Amino acid sequence: MSRSSREIDKDEAMTAGRLLVRGVRRAPAWSSLLVAAAAVGVCAKLLFPAALGNAINAGLEGNGFAAAYARIAAILVAIMLADLLIRLAAASCGAVVTVWLRGWLFGQVLRLGVGGQRQFGAGDVAARLTGDAPGAGGVLAALVSAVAAAAMAVGAVGGLWRIDWRLAVTFLVGLPPTVLLVRMFMARASELFVDYRRIQAGIATRLVDALAGMRTIRASGTAAREVKRVLAPLGELGATGRGLWATQRQVSWQVGLLVPALEIVVLAMAGLGVSAGRITPGGLLAAAGYVQIALGAFDQVDSLVGVVYARAAAARVAQVLAVPAPAIAAVGAGQRLRRGGGGLEFRGVTVRAGAQVILNQVNLMVPAGVGLAVVGHSGSGKSTLALLAGRLVDPDEGQILLDGVPLTALAPWELRAAVAYAFERPALLGGTIAEMIAFGRSGLSRDQIEDAARTAQADGFVRRLPDGYDTPIAAAPLSGGEAQRLGLARAIARGGRLLILDDATSSLDTATEAQFEVALAGLLTGRTCVVVAHRAATAAKADLVAWLDAGRVRSLAPHAQLWADPDYRAVFAASPTPSRTQAEIGVRREETEGRVGIASRRG
Repeated sequence: MSRSSREIDKDEAMTAGRLLVRGVRRAPAWSSLLVAAAAVGVCAKLLFPAALGNAINAGLEGNGFAAAYARIAAILVAIMLADLLIRLAAASCGAVVTVWLRGWLFGQVLRLGVGGQRQFGAGDVAARLTGDAPGAGGVLAALVSAVAAAAMAVGAVGGLWRIDWRLAVTFLVGLPPTVLLVRMFMARASELFVDYRRIQAGIATRLVDALAGMRTIRASGTAAREVKRVLAPLGELGATGRGLWATQRQVSWQVGLLVPALEIVVLAMAGLGVSAGRITPGGLLAAAGYVQIALGAFDQVDSLVGVVYARAAAARVAQVLAVPAPAIAAVGAGQRLRRGGGGLEFRGVTVRAGAQVILNQVNLMVPAGVGLAVVGHSGSGKSTLALLAGRLVDPDEGQILLDGVPLTALAPWELRAAVAYAFERPALLGGTIAEMIAFGRSGLSRDQIEDAARTAQADGFVRRLPDGYDTPIAAAPLSGGEAQRLGLARAIARGGRLLILDDATSSLDTATEAQFEVALAGLLTGRTCVVVAHRAATAAKADLVAWLDAGRVRSLAPHAQLWADPDYRAVFAASPTPSRTQAEIGVRREETEGRVGIASRRG
C-alpha cells in the first residue's frame, strides 16, 4: 500500500478545492457580479438598523424626519436590487460552472477509457454527471451566502459596539457555544453527504447493469430477485439520510435555543442602557436589528448545508479527475508509423487489476499480415490482450509496438487510423445506419459505406429497413447478429493495418460467418488480424494461435499442432467444437484452397 486512506482523502480534498477555484474562474463576469451584489447587499443590510434608529430619534426630536426616511427608502431599494442580482448571478454562474464540470468530467471518462470503466461504473459516472457536477457548480453561491452571513455578523457586532461596547461584549461572551455547534455540524454533515452520494451511485450502477441485462433477467425469471439486488442498498441509504436529517435537526433546535437566549440577554442589556441614558430609543431599535443580523448567520443552517453538499459533490467529481489518464501525444506531435502490414509485438507486458495479475510478462511477436487467434479459458486475459493491441488500455509494465513503433509514441490520430476494432456487443453510435458504419471515419462516401456493409454481410437486411441506410438507429429493430454485422462493417470501413475482432462473430450463424470470412479475406491482404476466439473452428482458420493460460502465453503455434494437447482441447470444451478429425480436415482444406478465411492474408 503506497498511501493510507486518510492521505488519499486529504489529497482528494485538496484537488476538490483547486477544482472549485478553477470552476469559478470559468465564469468571471457572473462571479464578479455575484460577489459585488453580495457586498452591496451586506453593506445595505448593515446600514438599515442604524438608519431606522436615526429615523426614530429624528421623529422623536422633530428634526430631519423626511431625510431620515428617504435614506431608509434608498437602502431598501439597494437591498432589493442586490438580492435580485444575487439570484441572477448565482443561477448563471452555477449553470456555467456545471456545464464546464460536466464537459471536463465526461472528457476525462473518455480519456480513461476501459480502465476508467473498471474503476468507475456507468451508473456511478452518471450519478456524478447528473448530481455531483450541478452540486459542485453551486459552490460559489453557497460560499458567498455563507461568507455574506459571516460578514454581516461581524459588521453587526461592530454596530453593537458603536451603540454601546457593553452590548458587543455581552454578545461575544455568549457566542462560543453556538460556533462550536455549527463546526460540529459541518464536520458530521460532510461525512454523511459523501456516504449518501456514494450509496446513491452504487444503486445507479446496479440499475444500469440490470437494464443492460434485461433480456437475460426476463428469460431466467429472476426479475423479483434483481429488483431486490438493485434496491438492497436502500436501507443503508435511508439510514444515512436519516442520520443527516437527525444531525441537522439536532443542531437546529440547539441553535434555536441558544440564539433567542443570547438575543434576550443582549436586548436586556440594551434596555438597561436606555434606562441609564447611555442608549437612545432609536439606538435600542438599532441594537435589536444588529442582534438579529449577527445571530442570523447561525440560524442559516440551510446555507451551511449547501456549502457542505457542494464540497462533497466537488470531492466526488475531483476523484475522477484526479485519476491519471493514459499519456497521449499532443496534436501534431508523436512518431509516424513506418511502412508495414501491422506487425505487432508485446514486450514484457504485465497488467494488474488491484492485487490480481491479468497478464504476466507477456512476450508475443505477431508478424505483419498474419491472422492470430487468441484463445484461453475465461479469465486468462484474452480480451485484455486485445484491448492492449490497439491501446484502449495501457499495460502496467512493458511495451507494445506496431510495425516497430511503440503505441505510446504515436499521435492519437495516427494510432486510431491504423487500428480497427469490432466487439461482441458493438455500440451503435450515430444517428442513422450509414452514420453508424462511418462513425469515427470522416469523408467516407456512400459507396464505401455500402461496400463495408456487403463485406460484413449486412447490406441485405439494411436495405430491407424502412429507409435503408438512412434509417435512424432508434427505429431499426436489430438482432444480436445484425448488430454484430454492423459493428464488423464499421471496423472494415475504418481500414487500417491492424484489425482486432473481440469475439465479434459470436452471434453470427455458421453460414453467415463463413460468407463473411470469404468476403473479408480479400480485404485483409497485407494486414494483421487478431481474433479473440471461443470456437475451435475460428482458431483453426487462423495462421497462428496464442494460447493464454493464467495470464501467460503458454504456446504460440498453429491450431492443428496445438490440438494434440488435451489441455488445449479442454479450452473449447464449454462450446460446441469439431472433433480432432474435423479440425484437421478443416486445416487441410484451408491449405489446399489457398488458406480461405483469415489465413489467406499472407503474402
